[in-house]
Amino acid sequence: MCELALQQGWLPDRIAVASYGDEGLVRMPPKRQLPTVRLRRLAAELRRLRKTAGLTREDVTRQTGINTATLYRIETARVRPQQRTLAALLDLYGVGSNQRGEIVALSQGVSSPGWLRPYHSELPEEYTAYISFEAEAHTVRNYESLFIPGLLQTEGYARAVVRGVLPTASAREVEQRVQARMERQAVLAETGRLNLWAIMDEAALRRMVGGPAVLHEQMKWLTAVAGEPQVTLQIIPFSAGAHAGMPGSFVLMGFPDVEDPEIIYIDSMAGDLFLETEADVRRYGEIFDSLCAVALSPSNSSKLIAELAREMQ
Repeated sequence: MCELALQQGWLPDRIAVASYGDEGLVRMPPKRQLPTVRLRRLAAELRRLRKTAGLTREDVTRQTGINTATLYRIETARVRPQQRTLAALLDLYGVGSNQRGEIVALSQGVSSPGWLRPYHSELPEEYTAYISFEAEAHTVRNYESLFIPGLLQTEGYARAVVRGVLPTASAREVEQRVQARMERQAVLAETGRLNLWAIMDEAALRRMVGGPAVLHEQMKWLTAVAGEPQVTLQIIPFSAGAHAGMPGSFVLMGFPDVEDPEIIYIDSMAGDLFLETEADVRRYGEIFDSLCAVALSPSNSSKLIAELAREMQ
């Protein structure tokens, strides 16, 4: 009967389907729908807004009537908030019209896989989106073809990168981005907080970003941080020839909750792209494995970095 009802479209997807086993009628719990990257971003933003307003979930319940359990499910990306609920939360948090429009648009697209955020003139929201995912991640696998990974950059190197990549940025905008990049690195100082596996092309090490003094300081820092237990660092030498990472850089982020799928982040000139489909995650995971295979071992990579540091000195 249940099978026929499902075939005819009589039962909604969320209703658990009963099946018969050796013990008679067994009710199977509905499988939790995996959150999309947009839904996870929406949940993180609503958590941030509540905390910025200095409110607990109980405070929100008292002032809006929204059930505490419902609010928990919204803030943990279990469910999408209804339009009326979202409006009540944004009113309570004092969200302005511009930001409100972005959050509402984000909520309306939570069922769509992937996410492309275009660039803005100020410290862009898509950059804060990446930071929020990185802050929640348990593992980060980062391949860079032209830059030192952001989590491993010195302040001088980061400032030179931002100025070079964004030549029209104001001094204030440059410092905003540099400060944000430095604050991100705090996750590496917390034991067991984040495991970083970074692979770089040798070109990233030899490009004279910021001049010899800045790059020499960066090489010394890479040599030091490569010895940390939560960091794995590999270099793909020029002698490796063509490899799978030449089309561009990418980041794969994994999360503590096994039900949260990995997110792929790609920084492009069109904006920041987030991918999450099973096929994309598998493809980029295979590319990272290929890069790991052609790169120098961590110990030999450290030796190459030390040699470059001596040359620059």
